[in-house]
Amino acid sequence: MTTKTFEDFLKLAVVRKVTSDPNRANSLYGESHRKFKSLAERIEKIGVRDENANEYVEFCCDLLIQLLRAKMFLDGFIATGQGAHEAEVAYMRNLRFGDYDLLFMDQLRYFRNGSLYYGTSLDAVYALKVITFTKKMHPKFSKLVR
Repeated sequence: MTTKTFEDFLKLAVVRKVTSDPNRANSLYGESHRKFKSLAERIEKIGVRDENANEYVEFCCDLLIQLLRAKMFLDGFIATGQGAHEAEVAYMRNLRFGDYDLLFMDQLRYFRNGSLYYGTSLDAVYALKVITFTKKMHPKFSKLVR
């Protein structure tokens, strides 16, 4: 789990204070909801297997990160460059999410990156855990943006 706080990312200039951007937040919110609906359709039509586990993990991570990023835009923050996703996950602590959810989200971010950039293969068991987590967190994150 990330040991850096959101404030650490501010000091490192990975996160910057900007003018609140409700339009950009709304766009990310809409895209996240579109992906969430698409997730349900994909699960119903194709199912979850080892062969498509990486895609589900990437998809779930991206739609959750979009909502965290939307909340940051509303609050007047932007994360860019190396460590941006880690900073967005660290923001969960500022939003008063518990250690379990923060740890799981950070692990999800880590495995997504491994899958995308290092060829890590994930399995259906992990993908199902991620999908369950996503179904739990999506409404909570969405409430922060609305």
